[in-house]
Amino acid sequence: MPRLEDVADKAGVSHQTVSRVVNNHPNVSQATRAKVEAAIAELGYRRNTAARSLVTRRSQTIGVLASELSQYGPANTLLGVEQAARDAGYFVSIAALREVGRDAIADAVNHFMDQAVDGIAVLVPHSDTLLALDEMQLPVPVVAVGSTGNSGVSGAMVDQRRGARLAVEHLIGQGHRRIGHIAGPQDWTDGAERAEGWREALKDAGLPEDLLVQGDWSAGSGYRAGQKLAAGGSATALFVANDQMALGVLRASAEAGVRVPDDVSVVGFDDQPESGYFTPPLTTVRQDFEELGRRCMDIMLKEIEAGAPVSSTVVTPELVLRASTAPPAADQG
Repeated sequence: MPRLEDVADKAGVSHQTVSRVVNNHPNVSQATRAKVEAAIAELGYRRNTAARSLVTRRSQTIGVLASELSQYGPANTLLGVEQAARDAGYFVSIAALREVGRDAIADAVNHFMDQAVDGIAVLVPHSDTLLALDEMQLPVPVVAVGSTGNSGVSGAMVDQRRGARLAVEHLIGQGHRRIGHIAGPQDWTDGAERAEGWREALKDAGLPEDLLVQGDWSAGSGYRAGQKLAAGGSATALFVANDQMALGVLRASAEAGVRVPDDVSVVGFDDQPESGYFTPPLTTVRQDFEELGRRCMDIMLKEIEAGAPVSSTVVTPELVLRASTAPPAADQG
């Protein structure tokens, strides 16, 4: 295969100049850059990352520890992190956990250490996971999506509690006084934070916090919870912890003859692409997964360079209004 020196000879420049072009260094004239890029294309030169790693002592690889990738939120958070890593010149090595436990986490981390990764991004937002990683005292930076930094692990997170409050405050503003919550798993920081935001908003408005049904993020669990709440008939509005469960709620409501939003308003969380095509189109809280990935990688790169923890960062969510919410009927309000 052609070497960097071959590209330099072909372009009539020094190998240092070729290196600057390959690494996108700004101090190269446009004419010289074009000449080097033409030589690279003609020779079919590819950068030798293994050799570069020997010099820099970095693998240019980030380990990504993930779980629940069948769900929209975790899957798109992974895409956001992977895109941000590639934009920064890093590859990713993914370990997807079937079950979240200390042994599984330790096995995945040992695999990453064998690969000499430069850092580990964690997409398993369970409090136990973050504590386990902090206790391991790893020699590389660990950044967790969903971490507030309280666990000792740096992180980037969407303000889940704020997002929940946006949803519930919207329903309160429409006149609803009996607002139920279909919660995500409470061992997930996202699920716990959204439930707490629901409680806070109701408490601040002097409203009861007694209509909570537990789900597991799936549409099936939303369907079962929707059946239960439809049978009770006491809620005029529901805040559902993700859009997939909200989809199940919409089906359960339709089967029970409960009209959305005439009889009950529904708000989801995530704003997955299909949410605008539900029947009716779903009001929901949007998370910017691409921005979350960028923030995560920004922290990771700073910790790699500084060799010390960097403070966590928070992404603000946005309420997206569609047709699934309306003021309660006169005889319900």
